[in-house]
Amino acid sequence: MNFVHLAGSVGGRDYDGPHTAEPKGWNMLPTTGHASGPGGIRARERRKVLLLQLELEKLVPISFQWLFLRYKLFCLCLVWDGEKPSLVRMPATDYQGSSVPFASIGRSILSIRRDQVHSMEGNLESASAQDQRLEAFQRMVTENFHDLSSCNPDEFLSLSWISRLLDGFLSCQEEFRAILQSHRFQFAKPPLDRQTSEFFERSVKALDICNAIRDGIEQVRQWRKQLEIVLSALDSRQRTLGEGQFRRAKKALTDLSIGMLEEKEGGSVLAQRNRSFGRNSSKERSVGHFRSLSWSVSRSWSAARQLQAIGNNLNAPRHNDVLATGGLAVLVYTMNTVLLFVMWVLVAAIPCQDRGLQMHFSVPRNFSWAAAVLSLHEKIVEESKKRDRRNSCGLLKEIHQIEKCARHITELADSVHLPLSVDKEKEVRQGVEELAQVCEVLKDGLDPLEHQVRNVFHRIVHSRTEGLDCLGRPHSSE
Repeated sequence: MNFVHLAGSVGGRDYDGPHTAEPKGWNMLPTTGHASGPGGIRARERRKVLLLQLELEKLVPISFQWLFLRYKLFCLCLVWDGEKPSLVRMPATDYQGSSVPFASIGRSILSIRRDQVHSMEGNLESASAQDQRLEAFQRMVTENFHDLSSCNPDEFLSLSWISRLLDGFLSCQEEFRAILQSHRFQFAKPPLDRQTSEFFERSVKALDICNAIRDGIEQVRQWRKQLEIVLSALDSRQRTLGEGQFRRAKKALTDLSIGMLEEKEGGSVLAQRNRSFGRNSSKERSVGHFRSLSWSVSRSWSAARQLQAIGNNLNAPRHNDVLATGGLAVLVYTMNTVLLFVMWVLVAAIPCQDRGLQMHFSVPRNFSWAAAVLSLHEKIVEESKKRDRRNSCGLLKEIHQIEKCARHITELADSVHLPLSVDKEKEVRQGVEELAQVCEVLKDGLDPLEHQVRNVFHRIVHSRTEGLDCLGRPHSSE
């Protein structure tokens, strides 16, 4: 390959045009030595090169226009050797003593579009990862409620079943919190900021329900103590059962009946001395000092009204909102629905003030978890309408067993004639064994359930505090 000076000939042919002084820094231009061949540079092309060089000298080096003109020069200096294209090496251009290789400038210009494409691909990958995470959340909610709906009928609404319900809620709450943290900038923009703030307002109302449920658990614990008195009086290890034992058992059963009747008629007598989770012992306080915003439910507090307040204006997101938020609006709605349903189940199962269960619960069936949730709602409503459960102070399976065992032993105690016959004594012993099984289940299940409700309370508080920080909203200290 030959190198010829631009001021002389181009490709072995003299240039007839005006002799313009060459810009500083332009030294050599490569050519194949054939004037008319594919490798030659014609006079008009040389003119373009010279004009572009003059314009380049007027511009600030490395500016966008400077880079663009350098790119045009780069394109003009493409030569062909037969069918194979090759880039001609441009001489260095000296600007204020600095030298920039032309090939690197060309790559800078050509990389702009490539970077834009890579950015778009990155956004698509990010959107795809977000979609997968949101789908995983919906799938988790669906599986949790499906497992609860398809459980063994003997387990339905038992302490273990309620425990599984709360475990599912805690896992959903944790995943919701993680997604909120990783997409905090999206949650801080309309309409997600308003929807998320409404969710946190509903969660505050759920704190009072947690307090009331803890009182209900304490009430059931008091009933268990009455049952233990009955078990102690009618202990099967005693050789004979006399009048004193039956009198003691009947007194404990009477106290139990009065306590359960008071719960049915007017709510828990513990309402006046409600112990919020923030007023625990010093040992519990080490976990964290929190309290409900209302501090304690009053005697006029109503679980039914609280559930209604949580469910007010809870509507599925519109299609435009779903598109505008990349599906995050569906996430917030799902978490709202999960919160409402879990609180409703707790109120239905555990004794608390004004347990009215006639709550309007409507979920669009296009959600994957809707069928399982609506099925559970229907089952619980049907359970509450059964004749022997209609006036119950709680739909918890163990409460129903307490009522049945207490009623059976009361009937036996009222009908016994001392000394007991062998058959009658066998019947009493059998009733006491059934009562002992109920007490054992309550002893093993009440404390873990109370611990779970406390965890729900604390998790809601923590999630709300972190969420309001993400939204940039002020929040009162919990």
